[in-house]
Amino acid sequence: MIRTLLVAALLASSSAAVLAQGQSHSGTPEEQKACAKDVSRYCRAVMDQSDLVILSCLQQHRPKLSKACDGVLVSHGQ
Repeated sequence: MIRTLLVAALLASSSAAVLAQGQSHSGTPEEQKACAKDVSRYCRAVMDQSDLVILSCLQQHRPKLSKACDGVLVSHGQ
C-alpha cells in the first residue's frame, strides 16, 4: 500500500528535473486509487524496488493497464 502511494506520488510529478532532484508531489487520492490495483496486479514482484522501477513496470504493461491508471500516466506525460 505504501509503495502504491509512492508510485502515485511519482506519477504526480510531471517534470524530469524534479524527479532528478528526488522531489515529487503527492498524487491525488483519485490518482492513487486509479493505479493501486494495476501496481498490485502487474508489478508485485518489483514493489520493494525504487519508484522508477515500478513506473517502468507500469509502462511495460501499458496495454493491460486499466483505463483509469493509463489516464493517470498520460496526464503526467508518461
